[in-house]
Amino acid sequence: MQNDSFSRAAVTRRGLGGLAAGLAASTVLAPAAGWAQAASSANLAMVGEPQSLDPMASTADLVGTIMQHVYEPLFTFDANWATQPMLAAALPTVSADGKTYTIELRKGVKLHNGRDLDSEDVVASLKRWFDMTPRGKGLAKSLASLTAKGPTTVEIVLNKVEPALLAHLALPSGFAAIMAKESIANPLTEFVGTGPYKFRERKPDQFVVLVKHEGYASRSEPASGYAGKREAKIDELRFIPVPNANTRLEGVIAGQYQFSDQLAVESFKKLSGASAARAVLTMPFGFPYFPTNTKQGPMADLKVRQAFQMALDLEEVLMAGFGEPKFFATAAEHFPKGSPFFSEAGKDKYSKGDAAGAKKLLAEAKYDGTPIRILNSKQYDFHHRMALVMAEQLKAAGFKVQLDVVDWATLIQRRGDPALWDIYITHSAFLPEPMLSPPQLGEGAPGWWSSPAKEAALAAFNAEPDPAKRGALWGKVQQVIYDEVPYIRAGNFGALSGASAKMTDYAAMPWPSFWNVGLTK
Repeated sequence: MQNDSFSRAAVTRRGLGGLAAGLAASTVLAPAAGWAQAASSANLAMVGEPQSLDPMASTADLVGTIMQHVYEPLFTFDANWATQPMLAAALPTVSADGKTYTIELRKGVKLHNGRDLDSEDVVASLKRWFDMTPRGKGLAKSLASLTAKGPTTVEIVLNKVEPALLAHLALPSGFAAIMAKESIANPLTEFVGTGPYKFRERKPDQFVVLVKHEGYASRSEPASGYAGKREAKIDELRFIPVPNANTRLEGVIAGQYQFSDQLAVESFKKLSGASAARAVLTMPFGFPYFPTNTKQGPMADLKVRQAFQMALDLEEVLMAGFGEPKFFATAAEHFPKGSPFFSEAGKDKYSKGDAAGAKKLLAEAKYDGTPIRILNSKQYDFHHRMALVMAEQLKAAGFKVQLDVVDWATLIQRRGDPALWDIYITHSAFLPEPMLSPPQLGEGAPGWWSSPAKEAALAAFNAEPDPAKRGALWGKVQQVIYDEVPYIRAGNFGALSGASAKMTDYAAMPWPSFWNVGLTK
């Protein structure tokens, strides 16, 4: 979940799980002082503490998962991953040359402070997104102007074609959230959006509370994925950081939590046999990947990165992470057959598991034995399990390895400093547009990948509006990824979460959403 997307796997820890679950219940389920608990409230156990509630300040999916209930984008994805309007009244009018987008806003949309949303809010929000986020910064190079052309009209003018623009504006991770212009600050201290829920309170390491936005203006189309009608059927959502995977599991089975995210795949059998909870499994769901620090340290040397790639047996790494083949699949191609972006470019470099070949590359690079620091977190325990096996494979290939195990919030912080890591372990949900994930395809994301080959391949890919021609051009981008190793995409994996038997109409999606979801008595 960077990006980083989120996974659904973690090692179970049975010994202290029950005690931790009890402590969690005693500390987080009481209503905060000064306001009454809502008539219906859902306790949602998440993998950890969000390091921010600013959806533009982080590409971490935990942030996007929570704040997509508070903020909304101009466009979003339906159940088939087609782009649909959300705050926009309809899909934009695009000029014949593909460079001018005219966007009409829905009328009567209420911000959480009670006033109507207008084009100035949208322009101020998008300017902030272009300035702050890795994907926004990448697109900003193509931005000629962004202006309000009236109370409900926004115009985006580009200096070159950007076929993925709407998809970028729709993604909930590091997303182009539309917020009240008067609330915009760095850092944000007020969270004023248009979503079906509004921010009530945050107590670090205890909860983030969102409450129903009584003035919410929903779309009228049937709900589909993130698109269409949104209704806050539950009065209050309480996002609770529960780092221990077994605590999340036992809590949802016991009824303490109505939803538990990112559970170990080996929990599937226990969840399936529970009377008060059910398993929600999606396969395939996403992909683990391992960004490299191309800016500083040993991995800044291309041959060292190529040795890293050559050393890995990714089937063994994935088996360590997920335990059973039914929960993962090796895949050299970044997009599956049937996708317009399916390509086998670079396949010969995938999952070689060639320690001798890696040693040769290290010798050519004159690798001096500087430890390779693998930054990982046990809060996503499948990350840590993969890191353990990766470390052994790298040692066999002649690397010295240092495992830096931290909590997820610390990892998110540290990966922004090139002096603190060489490889980190993360994952992403599968998304239909290549430029959406991972963020290393943009600019400024951790790893800081920049090269003439990258720029040339992406420039050709992003300049082509024809979907059929874009597919062929993606293969050239994929080849550069295998050649330059800015990250290694391990394969595909399944996702497991747990939902209360009382939770109705919950649909599994990459960023769990709880509008249109109910709770029975």
